[in-house]
Amino acid sequence: MALRYLMAMGLNKGHKVTKNVSKPRHSRRHGCLTKHTKFVRDIIRELCGFAHYKRCAMELLKVSKDRRALKLIKKRVGTHICAKRKREELSNVLAAMRKAAAKKD
Repeated sequence: MALRYLMAMGLNKGHKVTKNVSKPRHSRRHGCLTKHTKFVRDIIRELCGFAHYKRCAMELLKVSKDRRALKLIKKRVGTHICAKRKREELSNVLAAMRKAAAKKD
């Protein structure tokens, strides 16, 4: 916080100093997706496919039953926010599949 006036009171009071910037901690990158992790997850997805409830949800999404899919996923996953995220992920997968099928034809 830069000093505007040499005053003894207020928000900008005190001795003029420069901020000591430190590089972010290593723990801050926990959960970041690396190239290797993405590669491994893609391989596993290709080999194993989707869980049963995810396949059911994808079928519901195909016939535009979004709310029903959300209810199904919420029952399996636990929380509403996690379920919304999972539904979005599955709809993205369906869109990618449709795009790949259109590209193949």
